[in-house]
Amino acid sequence: MTIPINPEDHGAEMSFDGRMSYGDYLSIDAILGAQNPLSDAHDEMLFIVQHQTSELWMRLAIHELNAARDSLINGKTRPAFKMLARVARIFEQLNSAWDVLRTMTPADYTRFRDALGQSSGFQSHQYRLVEFMLGNRNQNMLKPHAHRADVLQLLTDELAQPSLYDVALQALNATFSLPEDVLDRPTAQTHVAHPAVAEAWANVYRDPETYWELYELAEKLVDFEDYFRRWRFNHVTTVERIIGFKRGTGGTGGISYLKRMLEIELFPELWHLRTDL
Repeated sequence: MTIPINPEDHGAEMSFDGRMSYGDYLSIDAILGAQNPLSDAHDEMLFIVQHQTSELWMRLAIHELNAARDSLINGKTRPAFKMLARVARIFEQLNSAWDVLRTMTPADYTRFRDALGQSSGFQSHQYRLVEFMLGNRNQNMLKPHAHRADVLQLLTDELAQPSLYDVALQALNATFSLPEDVLDRPTAQTHVAHPAVAEAWANVYRDPETYWELYELAEKLVDFEDYFRRWRFNHVTTVERIIGFKRGTGGTGGISYLKRMLEIELFPELWHLRTDL
């Protein structure tokens, strides 16, 4: 017979009257009270939890990306590398979440789709902020957030500072002089692949031992974009599996729009140079 374990015998705290508990620290009541299905469909809870947890992971990704950018600006490359590695693993978690959502069939989704109204993941301001931070700065994407002054300000403030890739290019410029049109581009504009940038990164890859920190920075960026691309691809696959080629609830073309997003390169020169090495 197994003797029950008494946690008190092992020093566990058991009384929390007037003291902070696990639930208090994590605001568990607020989190678990935030799921409010609008239909009686069983799978709506899955849909809500999937997207809420994704937003929590996005929040952490933004926290890490901000810190990585600040570290690079201040010349603290090692901490930045750790943060970028963590963001890649955050997107690994986000990728795994699609596997859970794909257990929902088209018939399951149809039961509550009308309850979503015009709401769509396309409108996630945190996802938009991540895109802006990484350098995909399509200012047309401010429009879905115009009804929220606080969110619009957050996104506008991001466009006023250099993206993560801009900061990486500044680090590259400290060793290989880059053209002014690369370095002085308005921060609100998306970086376009430039031959001089490609050649500078290629020099790093031709002699990684000499330029190890730049080499590692480049690989951390590529590693992250690898996971980010997989997330986009899994998004496309999941949507096609569940709704086919119907229009999205937010009004986009659904699959056709998402497939165009797969063509976007965040750090273009770091991918192109592999062909030329």
